[in-house]
Amino acid sequence: MASAVIQLSAILMFVVVCSADVSQFSNSYGPPPVTEVCLGCICQATSGCKQGLTCEGDACGLFRITWAYWADAGKPTLPQDTPDSPQAYPNCANDPYCAAQTVQGYMRKFAQDCNGDGQINCYDYMAIHKKGGYGCVGDLPFQYVNVFNQCVAAIAAQQG
Repeated sequence: MASAVIQLSAILMFVVVCSADVSQFSNSYGPPPVTEVCLGCICQATSGCKQGLTCEGDACGLFRITWAYWADAGKPTLPQDTPDSPQAYPNCANDPYCAAQTVQGYMRKFAQDCNGDGQINCYDYMAIHKKGGYGCVGDLPFQYVNVFNQCVAAIAAQQG
């Protein structure tokens, strides 16, 4: 029980930390497709939202973003970088704010109804994040979906 409370607190903290930057991003490109709560639960399912994650293999940061994902999202950057600078991708993907912008850009580009329920919502964004913009239909890893669903349920219970 205590670990669930700690995990929920970490997710809510991540949502608060990223929401300022996500709202700034939305001013440039319209409203963000992914809510802060959904973004936090995608993060939780992907990496446990463990702060300080860096690049490992071909994936970086809290959202385990690849170079191709970042490029498809429009190559968002930190203020000191340009999209063509060699460190732009890892700097962005390892920064919680820029990584959240990357996820928003990717979802803006690839938004689709992955589960065939007639709407595009957080479940679809979770599937797109895991399986990519061209292959989100079909089965997802059980553990990934389970962590995601627990996160969504915990936040819903917290919000009453």
